[in-house]
Amino acid sequence: MTGIIILAAGSSSRMGQPKQQLVYQDKTLLQRAIEAAKGVQAHALMVVLGANNQTILDDVDSKHLDVVINPEWEQGMSSSIKAGITALQTLYPKVDNVLMMLCDQPFVDTALLVKLIDAKPPIDDAIVACKYKDTIGVPVLFGKSWFANLQDLKGEDGAKKLLLTHQDKVVTVPFDQGSIDIDTPNDYQQLLNK
Repeated sequence: MTGIIILAAGSSSRMGQPKQQLVYQDKTLLQRAIEAAKGVQAHALMVVLGANNQTILDDVDSKHLDVVINPEWEQGMSSSIKAGITALQTLYPKVDNVLMMLCDQPFVDTALLVKLIDAKPPIDDAIVACKYKDTIGVPVLFGKSWFANLQDLKGEDGAKKLLLTHQDKVVTVPFDQGSIDIDTPNDYQQLLNK
């Protein structure tokens, strides 16, 4: 059973406005991520919000998903991962895999998420990550044996820390467009010009 957590709690300080609400092809970046995740028909879908959560919630179709508010979002990405995993285990204790994604990778789609789930070997401690531009990263799938490690991350550390320290456990799925993420006004302009 797979749960999906979309991490979208940051303040978008480099963007100067909530990037969750930036529009690309008639949908906000967050709505695009939610729709990609809903297409998977996972057992649970959660969106972790923090900064500007009330404003962002106004734009979110929250049917068939759980919204988790991370009051400690300023502590870094690790706090959002912890909030998401804690909520997932509380509300859906039978979930034994978690697929984590961000809202600022506009080319993540349902097909990619399904590939990640399908690529997971039958061993619990396998990790399935995307491979792009000579690195590995999100979206990424972890088995339940990693949930405690994810909750132990600190500060700005994200899931990538686990990927890099346990590369022998990582299976990769190619995702060339994974390096395109929207952090600055220039990134967004380049996306709109594509």
